[in-house]
Amino acid sequence: MRLAEMNQLPIARPGKIIAVGLNYRDHAAESDSPLPESPILFAKWSTCLVPAGAPIVLPPGVDQADYEAELAVVIGRTAKNVSADDALDFVSGYLALNDVSDREAQSKDGQWSRAKSYDTFGPCGPRFVPAAEIPDPQRLAITCDLNGERMQDSNTQNMIFGVRALIASSAPGSPSSPATSSAPAPRTGSAPSARCRSSSSPATR
Repeated sequence: MRLAEMNQLPIARPGKIIAVGLNYRDHAAESDSPLPESPILFAKWSTCLVPAGAPIVLPPGVDQADYEAELAVVIGRTAKNVSADDALDFVSGYLALNDVSDREAQSKDGQWSRAKSYDTFGPCGPRFVPAAEIPDPQRLAITCDLNGERMQDSNTQNMIFGVRALIASSAPGSPSSPATSSAPAPRTGSAPSARCRSSSSPATR
């Protein structure tokens, strides 16, 4: 990949990324976790974003890096106190995102933002898909390939809280600004298409 391409994100760098943990039924079953009663929201710093295919650089001492294929929902205009019924009116489009994590730091910190926000821990794209091309965001395949091996295979219909509900739950009090991404997370299922592909050299130091 040429240097210019590696520096080119598919969207303008957002002011904030509102992420959602444990939001797929198959992921909860895999980790033997009870289903959450409300969305588990956390921040992922936007400085972590890099284009799809760019190297994921592990900081010194990070030995438990992990991948998570995500659907990133890009907010096109300021959203505050939005109802679930109106939520999709604020979406400008969608893209794939790899929510890379330092699992050791995530476990030690007691919160998730630092462990998921190191530089390069948010490969996204390669394509931004306009909302008009995806009438139903709850019918998208989510897959992750690592070194040619399929590691995750799920579908957004397996979400515990759908895209509409997530936008509504994250908007009160702290508005989602244009280009903000709300990112859920899977682990196994299948149908239409949003893909997170880790490169054949997924991590460097």
